[in-house]
Amino acid sequence: MIRLVLSLTAIPTFLLLQVYPLLAEERPNILWITSEDNGISWVSSYGGTNAQTPNIDRLAAEGFRYEYCFDNAAVCAPTRSCWITGMYAISNGSQPMRSRYDFPHDRIPYYPDLLRKAGYHTSNPGKTDYNIGGRDDYDAWDVGKGQKVTYGWKKRAPGQPFFAVVNYGDSHESKAHGDNENTRNDPAKMKLFSYHPDLPEIRKTYAKYADAVENMDGKVGQCLAELEKDGLAEDTIVVYCSDHGGVLARSKRFVYSSGIHCPLVVRIPEKFKHLYPADEPGAVINRLVSFVDMPKTWLSLAGAEIPESFQGTIFLGKGTEEEPEYHLGFRERADERVDCVRVMRDKRYAYHKNYVPYAPAGQHLAYLWKAEATPAWEQHHREGRTDEITGRFFEPRVSEEFYDNETDFDNVDNLIDAPEHQEKINELKAALRQKQLELFDSGLLPEQMRVRRAEANGLTIYDMVRDEKLYPLATYLDAADVALARNKTSLGTFVSAQDETDEGLRWWGIVGLHLLEGHAVVAADTLTAALEDSEDEIRIMAAWTLVKLGQSEQAFATLDDMLMNGCKNEDMLHNVLDWMGQPAFPLVKKYIENGGNRQGKYGIGILGRIAQMNGW
Repeated sequence: MIRLVLSLTAIPTFLLLQVYPLLAEERPNILWITSEDNGISWVSSYGGTNAQTPNIDRLAAEGFRYEYCFDNAAVCAPTRSCWITGMYAISNGSQPMRSRYDFPHDRIPYYPDLLRKAGYHTSNPGKTDYNIGGRDDYDAWDVGKGQKVTYGWKKRAPGQPFFAVVNYGDSHESKAHGDNENTRNDPAKMKLFSYHPDLPEIRKTYAKYADAVENMDGKVGQCLAELEKDGLAEDTIVVYCSDHGGVLARSKRFVYSSGIHCPLVVRIPEKFKHLYPADEPGAVINRLVSFVDMPKTWLSLAGAEIPESFQGTIFLGKGTEEEPEYHLGFRERADERVDCVRVMRDKRYAYHKNYVPYAPAGQHLAYLWKAEATPAWEQHHREGRTDEITGRFFEPRVSEEFYDNETDFDNVDNLIDAPEHQEKINELKAALRQKQLELFDSGLLPEQMRVRRAEANGLTIYDMVRDEKLYPLATYLDAADVALARNKTSLGTFVSAQDETDEGLRWWGIVGLHLLEGHAVVAADTLTAALEDSEDEIRIMAAWTLVKLGQSEQAFATLDDMLMNGCKNEDMLHNVLDWMGQPAFPLVKKYIENGGNRQGKYGIGILGRIAQMNGW
C-alpha cells in the first residue's frame, strides 16, 4: 500500500479517478476542525463550567479526548507556521507575530503538498496565516480562500480521499470585544482565573466570550451533521482542537497553561479501529501531544511521505512513535510588543525562562485592550487595588518561573526557589537547553539584529542560525544564562563583553549590566561608550541603563536622535521608552508634537498611547 501511495504522482490524471475508490476504502479521510482562541477551560468535557460545548463533548464521547495537548506558540500566526511546516517556529525564524520572513521553500515542504502528492484532495477555505514569506498561503491547497465553499470535501473528485480543514472564528478574541450587556450566560456565574480581579467588566467579558464559545460549538455540530449527511462519517477521522488558549488577558500570547493547554479530540470510525489509541471510544488519552506533532501524524495516517524536516512525533495510528517526555513552548514579539520566553514542561511541571524579564507581561497591546476586561483590570491596578496575584501581570518579571500545573493551573505560585523542586527544575532546564540546541533556536538575538545578520550574509534566518560561525548558539545560551542570573560577581564579564566583535555577545553583556541595576554604576563608562555601538539595540539598552543609574544626559541625547532621525529597531526603541516610564515622557511628547505616528497596526501605537494617557 505504501508503494502505491508514493507512486501516485507517476499515474496519469485520468487513471487516478479509477484508483481513488480503492484508496478511499483503505485510507481514511481526515476532517480537521479548528477553533480559535479557546483553551481547555472553555470546553465542558474538560471540566470547564463557563461555557457548555455539547457537540465537542459528544465528539469526545464517540472518540478519544487527549488530556495533555499543548500549543507551541500561544498565538495564531506562529502556531500556524508550526502546523504548515511541521517545524517549531523558533527553528526557522517564524516565531515573531506576522513577520513573514523568507524561507528556503525548496527544502521546507508544507504538509498539504505531501498529502496532494499522495493522492488526497486538500482544502482549507477558512484560515491560513502561516507567517511565512515567499509563498502564498493558499498555494498548497486544492481549495483555498475565495472559493465559495464551507466544506472543502465537496470539491473533490468522486471517491477521492480528502483532507479538509474547517476553521471557526466564532470563538476568536475579537468576539470578546465591544458591548458586554445582555449576554446569554450570566456574568455572576462565571468562574474567574485567580489572577483576574473580580470586577463587573471582567465578569461581563467572560460571559460574552462564553457565548462566543457556545456559538462555535454549534458550528462544530453543523459541520459534523454535514459530514453525516454526505455519507462520509464512517470513512472519516475527525479531529477537533483549538489553535491556542485564550482569550482573556494573560492567556492567549502567553505560555502559561491558560495560553497553551488546548483541547484535542479525535473520533475514528470503527472500520479503522486498528488506529484507536485505546481499546474503546470514550477513553481519555494521557499521552503528551504538542501541536508540532500534528502534521507529521496526519501524513502518517494518510500513508504519505514524511520528510526529514518535520520535527514532531507521530502520536496516532500504525506509525505511532515513542511518547516525548517534554513539551516546548515559546513566545516572542506579539504585534508591537517585544518579548522572549521559553517554557519546557511535562504533564505536570513547567519551567519558564524569561529572556526579557525587564518588561512586564501585561504590556499594553492595542488589540488585547479592546476587550473591556483588560483596561478595567489595568485601571484597577493603577488605582493600587490589586494584590500580589492580581497585580503581578503589570510588573517586571523574574528571570525564571516554575509551576506545578496539577495544583496551580493558573500559574500564580512561582516555586522556582522551592528546595523540594530543584531536581525537577534542573531536569527541565537541561532539557530546554538541549532542545534549543537541537532546533537551532533563533531567538537568542533581538529580532531585527538577527534579520540584519541573515540579510548581510544573503541567507534566510533558517540557514543563518544553522551556521555556527554566524550564530554560535551555545555561546549565546551561556551568555544569556549569566546575564539572567543577575549576579553582581559577573560585572567584569559584562564589561569585557563590550570588547567582543560579535554584537550578540555585546548585547547579552549590556542586558547583564541592566539587570544588575545599582550594582552596575561602576560600569558607567562602559555604558556610555556603548551609546556609540554600531548596533542600535545595544545603544538603546545602554541608554536605558544609564537613565536608571541617574546618568541620563548623554543617554537621552542618544535616544532622542534615534527617535527623531530613525532607528534600526523601532519596535524595541518604542518598547523601551514605554518601559522607562516617566523619564522618557519628554522625548515622547517631542516626538508626538513633531508629527510622530500615534497609530499601530491594530489600533493606537505604543507612543500614541503614552501621549493619550498624558493628554498630549
